[in-house]
Amino acid sequence: MEILKKVHAQNLVKWAKDKPEVLVLSADLTGSTEIDLFRDTYPERFFSMGMAEQNMMSFAGGLAREGFYPFVHTFAVFMYRRALDQISMSIAYPNLPVRMFGFLPGITTPGGATHQATDDIAVMRALPNLTILETGDATEVESVLDVAHSIDGPVYVRMLRGEIPRLFDKSEPIRLSQARVLSKGDDITLFTSGICTEEAMRVTHVLQERGVSIQHLHISTLKPFNDPAVLEAIAQSRCGIITLENHTIIGGLGTCVAEMMAEAGVGKKLIRLGLRDTYAHGASRPYLMREYRIDAMALVEEVEKLLGTSFGINENDLAAVRLEPMHSEAKVEAL
Repeated sequence: MEILKKVHAQNLVKWAKDKPEVLVLSADLTGSTEIDLFRDTYPERFFSMGMAEQNMMSFAGGLAREGFYPFVHTFAVFMYRRALDQISMSIAYPNLPVRMFGFLPGITTPGGATHQATDDIAVMRALPNLTILETGDATEVESVLDVAHSIDGPVYVRMLRGEIPRLFDKSEPIRLSQARVLSKGDDITLFTSGICTEEAMRVTHVLQERGVSIQHLHISTLKPFNDPAVLEAIAQSRCGIITLENHTIIGGLGTCVAEMMAEAGVGKKLIRLGLRDTYAHGASRPYLMREYRIDAMALVEEVEKLLGTSFGINENDLAAVRLEPMHSEAKVEAL
């Protein structure tokens, strides 16, 4: 598997070269959100707003009213928790083209509950006019700028940083409201998003080798949630649907799928894997994925329950987990 470093940092500089109307804003997390290279390359288009997220959001709304395209960068948790009113009233209500990049979504940080955005999709989905995207690999990080910039209104992106795998072909960029079909089958339909797609890919081929026919779709657009391929995949499943997400099961991908099934009158078993009405604590990503049952083995166990059988699969049967260094050149701090 190809692993790339600081994908967003390098891509943003190249992408914005001929777009002088694109401005980048930071809330005292410039290196932590990989925009220091943009700052050094285009200093006149960079604004460091200090540790003042509410002010930054209102400022971004003002810039958008003047014809600019503000690209706001901070940790996801500081964006939607601290500045929700400003996002709602200064950006979403007037439907302004502000692009918000929230880093360290879910349990991608060992920083504990104060730094883990585990309910951001649930909160941001409730805001009118807002589009929500989530990146799952280096290809999507590289191509999400085009998608976000094509939307006539505010966009919130759950962004990855540091060492990122390339799971998808470089020639197949992220597309608005279009799921990626990673495997086809009619026993179980599996929907995953963000870092959970990589985790699911550790196990899907093992289950298929044991005779389980799985249709696996990677979801990168969480609002609007209207891809007809998703409903078609649900309809094709004989045994049930499973969702796997780096977020609480309340209001995230599992809820999106449940709402679609209910509105279409699809009466099938739905299993939602995600945080279950809990905050997470601080630890390594593999530990937290195991602890909160959003890892490959949790998926195996739920498939076994759904099919009423045991495959005898253990961790050694799965593709090796990719361990990320806590400290590296791509991360300026442990968070």
